[in-house]
Amino acid sequence: VRLIESGGGSVQTGGSLRLSCVASEFPFRTYFMSWFRQAPGKEREGLAAITVNGRQKFEPWDRCTISRNDGENTLYLHMRDLRPDDTAVYYCAASPPSWCSRLLDADRPYWGQGTQVTVLE
Repeated sequence: VRLIESGGGSVQTGGSLRLSCVASEFPFRTYFMSWFRQAPGKEREGLAAITVNGRQKFEPWDRCTISRNDGENTLYLHMRDLRPDDTAVYYCAASPPSWCSRLLDADRPYWGQGTQVTVLE
């Protein structure tokens, strides 16, 4: 399993970013996918998750939208109205359907290396 995030960077307060996660070396379209973030000194936090074929989405963080393009093996996270406390490393994660935990629990079996998002005041 290989997951590579991109799209992070610095953005002004109130701005938007779209993160991408390109997947390879596993059958992406059959996996559940999730986004997390981790700020310094804080626990990893689940932001959004999407099931196979995008049939269900879980977006408890209401300033984001998760989507997937199975034809391009890519997961997206569109974030809006960003604030300084959104500064963190953002990670995508993959889970096979057999993985028995909630999609926003941090015990995902496969992770990307993360992409840094910094929101400037």
